[in-house]
Order: sequence, then C-alpha cells, then structure tokens
Amino acid sequence: MSFYYYVGARHGNLQVLVRTKQSIKVWDHTDQPLHEAWQRTVIPFVNTHSFQVVIQGKLFADSDASDFLAIDDFSFSPGCVVSASVAESVSPTPSTSLSSSPCPPSWFACQNGKCIEENKVCDFIPHCSHGEDESSCPSECDFEGDSCGWYELTLGDGFDWVRGSSAEVPPDYYGRPPPLDHSTNSTEGYFMFIFKNSSSLHPRAVLRGPWFQQSASGCTMTFWHHNSGISVGAADMYLRIRGVQNNTVIWRTVYDQGPQWHQVTVQLGRITKPFQIALAKISLGVFDGVSALDDVTFRNCSMPPAVAECPLQTNFHCLHTKSCVEHLQLCDLVDDCGDGSDEEGCSPELQCNFEEGLCSWMQEQSGGDTFNWTRIQGPTPSLHTGPWKDHTLGTSYGHYLYIESSSPQEFMDTALLLSRVFQPTHQRLQHEAKSRHHCVFRFHYHMYGSHVFRLAVYMRTTASGRGHMLWVRYGNQGNMWHRKTLYLNSARPFQILIEGTVGDDFHGDIAVDDLSFLHCEPFDGELPHANSTTPALTTVAPTVPPHSCPEGQFVCGSHDECVPLTQVCNFRPDCSDGSDEMNCGNRHIMFIVIFLYFLFSLDSFLVLFWFFWESIHEGEQYHRPINDHTIPEGWYMCADSSNGGYGQSTDLQTPVITSTGPYCTMVFWYYMSGFTVGSLQVLLRQGNDTREVWSQAGNQGNRWRQGEVFLGISNNVQVVFRAKHGISYMGDVVIDDVTFLDCSPPLPSDQPCTHEQYACANGHCIPQDHLCDFIDHCGDNSDEDSYICQGFVGRCSFEFDLCSWRQCRQDDFDWLIKAGSTPTVGTGPSSDHTLRDPSGHYLYLESSIPQAVGVSARVVGPLLSKRSSQCKIRFYIHMSGDGIGTFSVFSKSEGHHQPLLNLTGDQGNYWQLMEIPLSSSTDFRVVLEGKVGRSPKGDICLDDITFSPGCLLAFPSSSSSSGAETTPTLSTGSCAPGFQTCENGRCFSPRQSCDFTDDCGDGTDEKDCGTSCSFEEGRCGWSSSLADEFDWMLGTGSVQSIRPPFDHTLMDENGHFMYLEATPVGLRGDKAHIRSSVWKESSPICKLSFWYYISHKASGTIRLFIDNTLLEVWEKTGHQGNKWNRAEIPLRNLRNFEVIFEGIRTKDMSGGAAIDDLEFVDCAPNAVDPQSCPDVTDFVCRSGHCIPSHLVCDSKAECDDESDEIDCNHIIGSPGACDFNVEADQWEESCQLSQEANDDFDWLIRDRTDTPGTGPESDHSPGDGGNFLYVYSAIQREGDVAKITTRSPFPASVGLCHLRFWFFMYGSDRMGTLKVYTVGASGVPLLMWATTGNHGNQWTYVNVILSNTEPFTVTFQAEVGGDMWTDVALDDVSYTAECFSGGPVTPQPLTCASDQFQCTYSYQCVSQSWQCDGEPDCADRSDEEDCGSLVPGTLPPQDLCPTGFYQCSSQICIPSILRCDGVHDCPDGEDEYSCTVGFPCLRNLYFGGRGL
Repeated sequence: MSFYYYVGARHGNLQVLVRTKQSIKVWDHTDQPLHEAWQRTVIPFVNTHSFQVVIQGKLFADSDASDFLAIDDFSFSPGCVVSASVAESVSPTPSTSLSSSPCPPSWFACQNGKCIEENKVCDFIPHCSHGEDESSCPSECDFEGDSCGWYELTLGDGFDWVRGSSAEVPPDYYGRPPPLDHSTNSTEGYFMFIFKNSSSLHPRAVLRGPWFQQSASGCTMTFWHHNSGISVGAADMYLRIRGVQNNTVIWRTVYDQGPQWHQVTVQLGRITKPFQIALAKISLGVFDGVSALDDVTFRNCSMPPAVAECPLQTNFHCLHTKSCVEHLQLCDLVDDCGDGSDEEGCSPELQCNFEEGLCSWMQEQSGGDTFNWTRIQGPTPSLHTGPWKDHTLGTSYGHYLYIESSSPQEFMDTALLLSRVFQPTHQRLQHEAKSRHHCVFRFHYHMYGSHVFRLAVYMRTTASGRGHMLWVRYGNQGNMWHRKTLYLNSARPFQILIEGTVGDDFHGDIAVDDLSFLHCEPFDGELPHANSTTPALTTVAPTVPPHSCPEGQFVCGSHDECVPLTQVCNFRPDCSDGSDEMNCGNRHIMFIVIFLYFLFSLDSFLVLFWFFWESIHEGEQYHRPINDHTIPEGWYMCADSSNGGYGQSTDLQTPVITSTGPYCTMVFWYYMSGFTVGSLQVLLRQGNDTREVWSQAGNQGNRWRQGEVFLGISNNVQVVFRAKHGISYMGDVVIDDVTFLDCSPPLPSDQPCTHEQYACANGHCIPQDHLCDFIDHCGDNSDEDSYICQGFVGRCSFEFDLCSWRQCRQDDFDWLIKAGSTPTVGTGPSSDHTLRDPSGHYLYLESSIPQAVGVSARVVGPLLSKRSSQCKIRFYIHMSGDGIGTFSVFSKSEGHHQPLLNLTGDQGNYWQLMEIPLSSSTDFRVVLEGKVGRSPKGDICLDDITFSPGCLLAFPSSSSSSGAETTPTLSTGSCAPGFQTCENGRCFSPRQSCDFTDDCGDGTDEKDCGTSCSFEEGRCGWSSSLADEFDWMLGTGSVQSIRPPFDHTLMDENGHFMYLEATPVGLRGDKAHIRSSVWKESSPICKLSFWYYISHKASGTIRLFIDNTLLEVWEKTGHQGNKWNRAEIPLRNLRNFEVIFEGIRTKDMSGGAAIDDLEFVDCAPNAVDPQSCPDVTDFVCRSGHCIPSHLVCDSKAECDDESDEIDCNHIIGSPGACDFNVEADQWEESCQLSQEANDDFDWLIRDRTDTPGTGPESDHSPGDGGNFLYVYSAIQREGDVAKITTRSPFPASVGLCHLRFWFFMYGSDRMGTLKVYTVGASGVPLLMWATTGNHGNQWTYVNVILSNTEPFTVTFQAEVGGDMWTDVALDDVSYTAECFSGGPVTPQPLTCASDQFQCTYSYQCVSQSWQCDGEPDCADRSDEEDCGSLVPGTLPPQDLCPTGFYQCSSQICIPSILRCDGVHDCPDGEDEYSCTVGFPCLRNLYFGGRGL
C-alpha cells in the first residue's frame, strides 16, 4: 500500500495498523525523517488471514491549535485482493462485481446473472437464489463472521465501536471481567464493543447498521446489550429515515445495568422509506465500563410476497405488489400492501390518525369524565412511560392521543373519547352484498409504565353512560404499540367510547393511534336517552308423585320405597330402581335423546338446546362441531351465541349432590371454535357460596378438547357449567360426554387395614401412596395432618411462601406465587390444587410481556442426601394454552444436571399428578425449570410438591430442620459453634433471638424479628408474603397519591410508613400481609401499640392476627378520619407466635391504608413471678423461669439452675425409655425394647466404640462408665439395617407425644442413616424423623413429636453406610407423660374463693374488692380490664351491715340505694368508688329513687 502523508504537529502521531483478530502496528511516522511537507511511503503486507488496514492519527492533549495530520492518495498494488465478504458489504450494486454485469445501471446482479431492482435489495426478502442481495444487510447477525454491515461512523477518534472478542476488551480500566460473547457464551465469540483510547472530553461513538428499504407493520428488532461499569454512561438507539431531517429515539439505557447481557426488543412497525438503525454513545472523558452489542435480529419485517391470486372471501389482492392482505387490514391507516392500494378508496370519516386533529372523534363534554385526551408529537413529558413515537409514521413527527397521568390528575380519574354514531349492524344483513362483512373497529394502543392503570372500550346505544364494555386492558403492556380488532354487533344505533383511567403515579401514560372502522355505516342522528325495562321470566314448578314417605325422605320410583335424603345423589343407588340417582347428572352423560340429567336456568340468554342445523347465521356452521363427541349422529349441549349480548351468561347445573368420595373427578369434552367465542366455566355451588374451579376462554380450534375437574370430598354441592357470550355470534360453546369418575363415598369397613394401607382416624383405610399428597382421602383430613406428614420433606403448597424451595439466581426471571386464575385469559388454572378455591395459592410462570420466548425460570429444592432410597418427588402441574413452552425437571449434583422430565406444549386444562423417582451417587438437588413459549397463552403452574419419606435431607440441613441440636463446643473463633456474633462483638445463641430481650446490648439479636419500628430505617424485619395478590409497601407521604399525606413519626411528607399499594389489576377482597418472625415468648403484660391511617382516599381494611392459632385480635375498616389513630393490643403469655398485619382492598384497584410506629411494650418474659407462665403445663424452674413441659427430664438442662433435670427417675423408668446403664444381657428387658426379627443385624450395648475414628468414646449420661446403644458397622455390608422397637404400644395421639434422645454419628463421609418410625396396628410405618451424614465427634440432641392415628410402637432404624467408619449410637431415650396418656396432661387449674378474683393470665387470686379499683393487683393487670370508666378507689369489706345496707370504711351502714348515686354519703366518699361514670340516664334513675 502506498499513500502520502503530511505531519504538521510536534505533539501528534500517525500510525498504520493491520487488524485481524488483534491490531498490530506496521508503520509509525516517528520512525521516518520529519519534514513539514507531503511525503510518500510504501508498506508491504504479508498475512495468512484476511485483514483490514487502519490509519490511526492522534493529536495529544498538549498539541497546539494549529497542529494537524493529513493523508492523501491511497493505492493498493494488484497483489492485494479484496475478500468476498468485504466486497459485498462495500456496495450492493453491480460495481462490486469483477465481471461485467448485464444488469441495468443501479440494479443488483445476482451470482447466477439474475438482475434485482435497487429497491428490492436489503428489503428482508432474498430475491437472489443464494440471498446475495441480503448478504450485506442480514436480518440476523451474531458478529461471528463479520460486522454484517454495521460500522463505526467516526472511526479513529479514540472512542469507537469495534468488533472483537472478550480477549480484546482492554482490561486496564474496566474494573471487572470482560463479558463473554453472548452468541457462544465463551471468550472465543465476537461482538461489538466500545474501544476507548483517547482522553478527549467529548468523543462520540456511533454504530450504524446497514440501510434497509422498508419494513412491514409487525417488524421488531431484538438485540442483546451489555452496559456495565462505574462510569459507563448512557446509550441511545435512533431510527434514521432517508429524507427525514431529525432522528427518532427508539431505545435508551442509562448507567450501569449490571455485569450481564440484557435482551431488548424494539418495535419498528411499518416504515415505508429506506431506514437505518444507529446506536450512539457519548463519553464525558471518564468512560469506565463495558458497553457492548450482540445478536441483532429483525423479525417479521418482510413485506408479503407477490402471488398470482388471493382467496377472495378473506383476502385483498394488492394492485401493484400483487401481495395478499387480509380484509381486516383494509383501510386501517397502515400500508400493508407496500403500494398503498389497501388504503385507497377509504372513507375519511371512518379513519383517524390524528395528524390533522381529532377527525370525527370528540372529547366528552357532558361531565362523564374528569379530563381530556391530549394530542401530542414525540415522547410524553414523563420519563419511563408513554410512547416515544406515534404509530402512523413511526417517528417523533407523527401525532397521537394520550392521557397525562401526572398532576393535576389523580388516581382513578378518567378521560373519554367518543366516536360518531353508527347505524345498527343487523340492518346491513338486508343487503346481500354487504352481509358477508361485519362492522369492525380497529385501533392501536400503547400502555407502558410502572403505574399504568386501565384502557377500556365501550359500546353504548343511549346518549348517556358507558354502555357495555367490549374490551379492557390493565397494567404495563410493554413499550410498544399493540393492535386490537373488535367486532361490533348492535340492533340499535350505537357509539364507541374509549376510556383511559389514571393510575397511582405519574408513570401511567396511555396512548391510542390509528383508529378506524370497517364496514360500519354512519348514522345521521343522535342516540336516544336511556330507558330501562326488563322482561319477567317464569319458571315451571316441579311435580312429585303421590307417596306415603315421611318428611325428610326421598320417594323412590318403586312403590312404597323411601330412602333418606342424605343418600340421594351420592353416586350409589339406594332405591331398588336407582331412581335416587337418576336425576343427578352422575356417571356418564351423552345427551342422547333428552338432557334428563341436567337442569338449566334461564339467565341472560336462552342458549341450551338440542342441536339441530337450522336458523343460523352465515358462517356460524363453522363454529360448531360437525359430529358430537360420542357418536357421529349423537347430540351435545350448545350455548347458541346468536342469542343474547356480550358478557351475558347461561348456566347448566346438576341437582344438589349430597356427597362425593375422595377420588371424585368430573371429565367432560368441550368445543370452542370461532373468532369471538366467549368463555366456559365450571363452578361449584354450596349454599350461597359459588366458586370457579375450571375455565377456558377464546378460540380453542376446530376440535374437541378434554376438560377435567377434581372434586374430591364434597357435601351438598352443585356442579355448574356457565357459558359467557363473546362480543359477537361467531363462536358457540359446546359440551358433551360429562362423566363422574370414582365419586361414590367410601363405606365404613369392619375389616382392619392391611399392611399396604394407612388407617385413618375415622376408621377408613386408604393406600399408603395417598398419604400426605394434599388430598383429603380419609374424609377427616387425618392423612394430611402436619404431624403425620412430618417425614415428607420439601412438602409445599405455596400458601404463604416457597417453603424450602429457592429461586435460582442463574436464570432469567422468577417463578411467582398466585391465587385464583392467572392474568392471561386462555391459559392457567382457575384455582390452586390444594384448596381448589380461588383463595388457594400455587407457583406459576408468567409468559406474558416482558418475558421473551425461550427465557427460563428455575426453582431449586433442598439438598437431598445420596443415602436417599426409594425416593421420589410428587407434584401437580397445569400446562394449558396454545403458547405453552417447556417444563423440565433436573437432578443437580456437583454442577451437573441430569434430565428427569421434559414436557412441551399444551398438556390439558387440568391439574395432573407427576411422580419421578430420584437417586444419585452424590448429594443432589431437584431443579424445576419452565421456559416461556411462543405466545402469552403459555403459563406453566405447579402446586403441592412433596418428596416421599425415602428422600433424606443432606446434613447439615437434616439436623437443622428436624429438631436436632448439637452440644456446642468452643472453637478457635470468637463465638462457639451454633452461636452468632453481635455487631458489638458479643455472642448470642439462636435461643436468645426474637425473645424481646436485648442480649447483645446493641439489639443485633432482635433487629430482624419484626420489632418495634418507625420504618424510618427500613422494615425492621417485617416481611411480606410471596403469596399475596399485592403488597404492603414502604413509602412516604403523598398529597396526590391515595396513601396518607404524611407519616406519624415525623408528621411530614418525608417520614416513612407501611401502606397498601394500589395496583392496576387489583380486585376488592385482595389481601396483603406483613409478618414478624416467630417470637419465643411474651410476658403477661405484653402489648403492641401502633398507629393506623384509614380514610376515604387511603382506603382498606386492616386486621391483626396472632399466628400460633391464627386468632384475629383487632380489625378496622372504613373512614377513620383524615388523621393517624392509635391502637393498643394485648399480647399476653404467648409462646412461639407471629404477629401478622393483614390488609384487604375494600374496592377494586384501591389501597393506601397505612400503619406506622409499631411498638412492643413490656413484652420481655417476667422471670420473677413464678405464676405467669405462658402455658399451664409449663415447668417452673427454681430460678423462676418457665420452660415447656416436653423439655423436662430429657438429659439436657434448660433451666439455668438445671432444676428441670432433678428427680427424673420416673421418666427413665417408663416403658421404652432408657439410659442403657444396665448389663449387656439385660437391656432389652430393662428398657422394654425388642430387636426386630426382619432386619439384618442387631443393636449392641457398649461403653465405648469398637472402631477408632467412628462412634463415641463414652456415653452421654452424666458420670463415668455408662453404656449406650450401638450399631457396629465394621462387619456389616452397606445398606444393612438394624431395628429396635418398643414392646408396649403407646395410645393413639397426634401432635402430643414427645420422644427425646441423643445420637452419635461420626466417622466417614459415607455415613448411613438413622430413622424413627411409629408403627400402628396395621403395620404401616410412619416416618417421624430421619438424619444422615457425619454430625461430628459429639452427641446430638433430638426432640421429636410422635403421631399415629392408631395405638403405636416406636422403631429406631439404623442403616450401615459405605465403609467401616459409619457406626451409630443412641443414649438417654425418654418420652413425655402425654405419650402414655394419649392426651394432654394438664395440672388441676387454680380455683379462687367466691370473694376472690382469678387473674386471667397469671394464675393468681386477689380480693374481689380490688377489681377495677384503679390499681393493678394481678401480675398480668387483668383485674383492671373491662372496667369501663370507673371512679377509682378500693371498696371496703362488706361483712358487718345487714342486707340492704352498704358498709362504709368507718363501719357506718347506709342504705344500699345511696350507693353510686353521685352523692358522697360515707364520710370518705367510698360509696361512690368503682361506679360507672358517663351514663346520665342511669344517674337520673338513682336520683329519682331518692326523691321518692
């Protein structure tokens, strides 16, 4: 290469670089003689790879203003060959071809000689057979091969976009590792990034893409952007249109977005002129970070192709481009043809793009709204809300309408836009030529912002009111324009209303553009005023044949046969002719001659009839099935949408079903096809309560689909099918083949349960596999009791949180907890699986905006042990919708993922049980992953996850979650193991946390418990529930918003409080909770005071619960004045409790009610008063402290003076309890324990381990020379089991009996397992506790609650591990007294004398005369409660005066009528003590008595 250069600067530099993967300097002017004149240089190039030449000039900071560098006259010798990819990118014209081109000037020549017009090059459609015409402007670019036509505008200014890999990102000033290439997720891949090597204050890097000819209306651009660093700055993306002077900003990012790639989708829409995308970044001289771009993709940007002909019934053939577009795209203000022919001949009065005003649309002027829509260009005034460009032109020059959500607008303010009046649509059917087309309204809307509320479209046929709602959207819909088409159907002249509603903040702008009507006829006239008349409906009374049955019995069809009403409709025929089940909708309903089994109600429109082909609208036959589902000539039930109007409904219901069994399931088939088909719901009705349990909405395609509803055990219930009318008659709702499966209630059995069955508390027997599966199979819920199910780890119904599951941090977004139906219609369940009620919660993956196709969300389960055997996970999944993605289950172990399950696509609109066996050679976790599908109708839902008893938690999780407690030993750190460090350096144990006592001295042990809080420094440990529909929010005062204008602490707008947020989709009755941690114990005088604010504007209901019994202790609702009010609630003598504030919406989308300044007063437990324990069964230490009775005599001192471990011989002597300090051949008889005959080997008695390196060196019991129970593993095989069982059964009990023992598991990492079972009379073992792993060289304490619905024995089972160092030892086994009684052991309650008052909480007796004397005498102060407003003072004893007289302190007797008469008759006035004040009517009555 040769060129001329001129260096007119002493403080500058000119270099030539060769760039392949890296830039290499090959020439520098400082190596040449310096002459201030033009000089020529020749540079030879030798390179084995394709390369670029870069000329780089620099002027340094100390250069003079007159310094310059110049270059001229470049030339390359013939030995330099331009690479093919570069040749194509230089220009898409024939000039790039080395051979002569037969094509006309400016045309593009394909490799095969075909000529392409210039305006077809870079139009997203490959016209050349090999796509050469699109090679310089590909619609997808990952920058791996080249830059795809993207280039830096001002290359060489020291701040440039360059293509490179991670290794080329300079490491010297970015401060964090360079990003991996997004395409390959490696350091080898390529991407575009900012390269800075200049200190100039205002360098500008502009990356421009190739020019494109035009784009279609659905065109979007998706790319991945990385903007990370402490001073990375902002970046703007522009749309440049040829011939348009100013650019339009279409995307912007600001500041550090974190060290990861972020996906962005930008809407381009229909662009009719050549355009280019540019990404600009400005440095202010302190650029420090990484700004990068990768994986640019243009989607749906090509115009429709030319075809010879189009289907005339549905499509329009474009005049010049010969493309086909749908009829619905005609006259919609968008050039879909590309030649404008689809927009020719359109009526201007039916269209409006707001470029010249409002056209025929009008603002509401009659007071029906609060403010007006605003016409605007470019972005709205508020950041992060509203569009940046209009929809018509796609630039900042175009106009649109929007509602401004900033001040002076307030929450729920509305703006109405009114169309002109149109003729009734049914009149058009008189004209055959027009009858094929329906009146249609099209519009584009934009709803972007964190507080966007609602946009709705109404149709009205009267001059006032809103009329019928046709369509509504709530909340943020993403930063893009959306198109909506509405079919209009009215028998009267009508008008369309567009209503925008303001949200709870200024980030709530809503916009509309390009409004158009098609096949609608304007009406010359006005709408009439409202006139409301409703026709009356009559019903036919049922008839009953003559009978002699007594009242309360059912009359069978057979003569003189009666059965109790409770046996009617219970899926079991009790009448000999089965007539008690005949009209119940049971078994299998095929609708073959008559629909005898179902009743129908006349609701809003008569829809239920036997189907027959007659009197239907044109095209309607395509929206019903050709054949029924049962047989080709059969019948089905059809909701005929040619009757009624939008939103109206009809019900098809069973009679009352008296009872169903635990497995009862209703299966049915439905058919919903049509553009405007409505919805189908299945409801359960019990008395006045009706709840939705299944639903489907919208077009489900031209086929029968199966629906399934699990009913389970129910009583006196009706099943209701409810069909709702769509916006027109194009789509009926059809059902067939309704079947009730396994619905007969179980009959009591006089046979005992087998070894494969669980014995319910009510005597029923169920299969073991149905135990603890979140379904009440027993009928009394005894198979789902939490104490019975404590051996099932990882069990979660998601009613409050994720339980032991955790969100994965390496995914793209999170699973959510939801109640009721999911936000997107046509996907997701109507209710959860646990409660089968809209109030129940489940886990779900939201597939709507902003989630992109293919992004994933994961939750990770607890760490499970490799020792797990016969382990499986069970869960229920719901995957219904035409956009369902993928659900996968993995086993994750040591970084490796083992796939276990993969489901893709629609799996049916019902909850399905999945059961997957689990095993691993190492400890592992289960990962549940959902991936977003192709459309918003792709919600994936999970519920009721549980692991079988064979699944063991890996240590240390197993001990911490199962009640095990290790004897602490000192370590080299500042705090002993098991202790935590205070901020001041002191130590505290978990037992000292959340006990209302500042053990640290700096509050560390109490600060995250949900403590007293002014909320000025945060939430103080008060946590929100993930399962709520909305949240309590930490906020400050706001005059404009619905929340209080000021806080209570500071009494100004800067102070903080907790308030109920208002959300766009919130409904009346939605609940939000904040809760404290679990407090260990409260004193007898503990109380919680707080301030609350509820007004007309800041609305809601606030309730306070105590969550050891879920007891409601306080509630306020309705207007409480525009001020803060104080509440004080006693929290006396509670143990292991949480405080929960519940907020409830009192109307849709409302909120704002608030709380502030929470304070716990006198709540630290009182260690002085021995009669103020939280529970009457508590043990009182000699020091005065109280401890629960199940901690007494468990060989572990809880009292500071160890008085709880004195006089415990009666405990150790109980059957099954043992300290094993007996002779080796006597321990079984002495301890009343037996070796099992069906195990592999026996437990032994030892005083020390037989194998060094495993097992204990001594027993746990105090003193020397004691024994322990021992499993010797050295001579056993891995997996061998040893069992011991108590000889005497314990009486049946649930949640009462406590087993206490110490175990020792130390040695190898291949340690086995130790388990505790209760075994009932049927022989079914119920796992109560299990652990595995190496617990260290120490004895570990366990306190386990034993439960069984039958009398039970207790089995200890040890399993040998993988080598000889896996010994297991037991010692000091004991049981509480409740284990032997089968019920609670309660001491005789305190009884006070007749003249004494019994204190409510402290078990004291005080004189009756001391009650309500103004002085607290009980330790819990209960003698001064419920006194009303009383005159203070202590009453004198009443033991000397006769009946009818009152005794003064001076022993003077006065008539009793003078007591409490407002006059002091005793010398010291004590006749007026403790008298109620403030009741003038009562006082006047007394005065009247004296006057008489």
